[in-house]
Amino acid sequence: MPGTIAVRMRNITKKFGSIVANNDVWLDIWNGEILSLLGENGSGKTTLMNMLAGIYYPDAGKIYVGDEEVVISSPKDAFRYGIGMIHQHFKLVSVLSAAENVVLGLDIKPVLDMKEVSRRVKEISDRYHFNIDPEKKVYDMSVSEKQTLEIIKVLYRGANILILDEPTAVLTPQETERLFDVLREMKKDGKSIVIITHKLNEVMALADRVAVLRKGHFVGDMLVKDTNPGEMTNMMVGRPVTLNINRPLPVNPQPRLKISDLTVVNEEGVVKLDHVSFTAMGGEVLGIAGIAGSGQKELLESIAGLCPVQSGSILYTPDGKPAAELVGRTPMQIKQAGVSLAFVPEDRLGMGLVGTMGMTGNMMIRSWKKGKGVLLQKKDPNELALKVKEELEVVTPDVNYPVRRLSGGNVQKVLVGREIATEPTVLMSAYAVRGLDINTSYIIYNLMTSQKQKGVAVVFVGEDLDVLLELCDRILVLCDGKVTGIVDARNITKEEIGFLMTNDKEKGGSGNAENG
Repeated sequence: MPGTIAVRMRNITKKFGSIVANNDVWLDIWNGEILSLLGENGSGKTTLMNMLAGIYYPDAGKIYVGDEEVVISSPKDAFRYGIGMIHQHFKLVSVLSAAENVVLGLDIKPVLDMKEVSRRVKEISDRYHFNIDPEKKVYDMSVSEKQTLEIIKVLYRGANILILDEPTAVLTPQETERLFDVLREMKKDGKSIVIITHKLNEVMALADRVAVLRKGHFVGDMLVKDTNPGEMTNMMVGRPVTLNINRPLPVNPQPRLKISDLTVVNEEGVVKLDHVSFTAMGGEVLGIAGIAGSGQKELLESIAGLCPVQSGSILYTPDGKPAAELVGRTPMQIKQAGVSLAFVPEDRLGMGLVGTMGMTGNMMIRSWKKGKGVLLQKKDPNELALKVKEELEVVTPDVNYPVRRLSGGNVQKVLVGREIATEPTVLMSAYAVRGLDINTSYIIYNLMTSQKQKGVAVVFVGEDLDVLLELCDRILVLCDGKVTGIVDARNITKEEIGFLMTNDKEKGGSGNAENG
């Protein structure tokens, strides 16, 4: 272990109303280490780090930087003590350049010298082998470049303790490895790195030590070399959890959706899908991989009747019945045509659920069918809500409690449970486990597999390539709205998928790729 402690957090408590986010937490961060902070959703990880970064202020407890007790009541205070946080959702102004974003909000007197700022940005970039043009506008940057810029921002401000919240969520494997190389270089410079993540394989590859929170309490810490994913998960959850995704071979798969030359152009005239073609089979899980913004959202929404299609065909083929064309139909028209399609959208509350309603009301919206009476039968939706609450362990005071007041993970459980309960023949999900802890994530994965075994065509858009490779039968890869490959998930590596995600055809696609 490194020899000195950079930060000590002692007896830290933080409450939000009646909810205790952190309860008497102790945490040490050492100089020159990479610490991974683990815990289920709602365990208090991000809240604890937000207090260190000056976003929240603790209700009780003390923070020491080195041997000095400090008061951190704002991000400016945090930077004064060399602490910077890179959030999962970037805080950049898209119309400004990299250099302008770096100094935004700083008190620089008497005159701001942008040439000197650009020189310093380039100096930091050269030190850590970043590829950032100080004059480049943020709206022209890739996701990886934006994240790099956020790191440069905190380094420019003098941070020696860097906190990264889910830093690899939207990166390709190659970008992830480059980020890890940078973090290892920072560690060599004596900087302290704290990573909040759910990806235990990344913890094993990168971190020196792990600290675990459970339900707001500090459970313990250990050296990574002395533990394994199973032990870490048991500490997070409080009981043994099986980290295995069951993937049986497809049995008699049948064509369910046939997409041909699908082209989607948004309101600004940008082509989001460019002549996309593939077939989703009943009885298989088809994964969709791609860098954020590659057309995943538009693909699922166009199939669901939520996104206008410029050209192409979406044919739905039920067993023993004529195919139905879905292009040009609204979601209600699709339902009235007898198409049994379920959709778990990326926007949980904006598109998936009514936030002011409870679980029962949201179940009723999905299951209600027009009849002769003017009254709605609430018994079945209420029973369904209770069943979803029990089976997916939804944490809510009762099934009529507004879902917008639930945590993001619990909202997602409600949405996934409701859609699966409709007994679809096609189930589409966009980032179904985003924000979910590892225990619930595996419940969702196994639910997807159980749907596949019932003959459902499961279309699964995911961010974690390791999961896609374990869960899916085939993986369709999108890059800039185009299909760069459709591969056998059992015979390809995540590195090869990463190359397809960036359209590097020479290095990607050895897994029995099909043409898009």
